[in-house]
Amino acid sequence: MGQTAYFDNAATTYPKPDGVYDAMDDFYRHHGDGSAGRGAYAGARDAGRLLADVRQALGQLFHTEQHTAVLTSSATEALNLVLQGQDYAAGETVYISPFEHNAVLRPLHVLQQQTMFYVEHLAVARKTLTYDLAAIEAQFAMHPPRLVVLSHASNVCGAVAPAADIFACAKRAGAMTVLDMAQTAGLIDLDLVAAQADAAIFAGHKTLLGPFGAAGVMLRKGVHLRPLLYGGTGVDSANPDMPDAAPLRYEAGSRNMLAAAGLRAAIGYIEHEGIDTLFTRERKARERLLALLAHYDFIHPIVPEQGIGVISATFDGLAPDEAGKILGERGIAVRTGLHCAPEAHRFLGTFPAGTVRFSVSAMTGSEDFERLRAVLDEIAEEL
Repeated sequence: MGQTAYFDNAATTYPKPDGVYDAMDDFYRHHGDGSAGRGAYAGARDAGRLLADVRQALGQLFHTEQHTAVLTSSATEALNLVLQGQDYAAGETVYISPFEHNAVLRPLHVLQQQTMFYVEHLAVARKTLTYDLAAIEAQFAMHPPRLVVLSHASNVCGAVAPAADIFACAKRAGAMTVLDMAQTAGLIDLDLVAAQADAAIFAGHKTLLGPFGAAGVMLRKGVHLRPLLYGGTGVDSANPDMPDAAPLRYEAGSRNMLAAAGLRAAIGYIEHEGIDTLFTRERKARERLLALLAHYDFIHPIVPEQGIGVISATFDGLAPDEAGKILGERGIAVRTGLHCAPEAHRFLGTFPAGTVRFSVSAMTGSEDFERLRAVLDEIAEEL
């Protein structure tokens, strides 16, 4: 059937803006001869300037001068840095949403085995998939939070959390706040200072429209963590300890300069187009997807009251993996199963089989929808 219709943007956005491809090609052809902080020659200086540009662009994107951009290879690494870099005491309570990814669940599971703290889910209304702020206040009053980790938008159903409201409650209770923006950075305009986020995780290859290998955490100045990795930083090399100051304290080893070049170009595209414009384009794509799925009685989408362009669905007569195989063989890219978020599926009642996940972006085109409609028509005739 020709080119694939891409509906797996929650995994990684595709296509990327043309400027991302151009910047990455140009980097290794003309600028890939240096490592930041590791030389006084032109290539090393250029690499240092690129990293500085990326950090500045991220600060502007998130409206903050109070956070430092720490660059990592993935959002998973960034979450591990934040979660494993703290001390916990037995009996403390860590709150998470019902929608957290295994990048949160698994580190907390390991840490619980070392220190017996409690992990509780924030209150969410099952019918609307909205957060119950009054109930959350009551939860915090009964068991004060040590840490609140919040997925800004679910990678399973797209439900968006009111981060500023929840974090305001958390701060009144004295908690540290961590926001996972893997599905929203570059899509939802958020002021990290106003939202009172101590740490905000971003994944360059998702809604930031950049490449794999460019991710990290916006870490509030004054937050001090144990490093996740230890090694060379290019400065203070005689010191056996890691530097005290961010970002060097958390950036052992050479940075992925090719990914940084792609990320800087992607943020430039977002700046040029306007984050609100891109959000509107994705919102229209989401509405078009929901309208299309509504044509088929055998498809049952899960639709939160407030959501981004990530829609999970079940199919009558087909297990998610079967549906995904049929779609894939006919040129439709989707994700099936548990999406590395088993607790979300338990909450939604779709565990253990999971769902078929359709996810759009601001770059999803009409031809993708036309191809999806044709394939779903074929499936409807065969069921």
